[in-house]
Amino acid sequence: MLMDKGKAVRNVWRIPEWFLLTIALLGGSLGSLLGMYLFRHKTKKQAFALGLPAMVCLHLILFFFMF
Repeated sequence: MLMDKGKAVRNVWRIPEWFLLTIALLGGSLGSLLGMYLFRHKTKKQAFALGLPAMVCLHLILFFFMF
C-alpha cells in the first residue's frame, strides 16, 4: 500500500487493484488492511473497505480450523 500511495502522490504508473487484492487473498490480508488504514490509501474503495476485512475473517477462520 505504501508503494502504491507514493506512486499516486507522484502521479506515476500504479499497482493494479486486482494485484493488491490478489496478494491480500493469498495471505496478506491483515498486512493489507493495516497498510490501508495506516497510510490512508484506498479506504473509500468498496472492494478494499469491505473485501479486506472479509478476507481477514476468512483467513482467521481457516487458521483456526487448520490448527
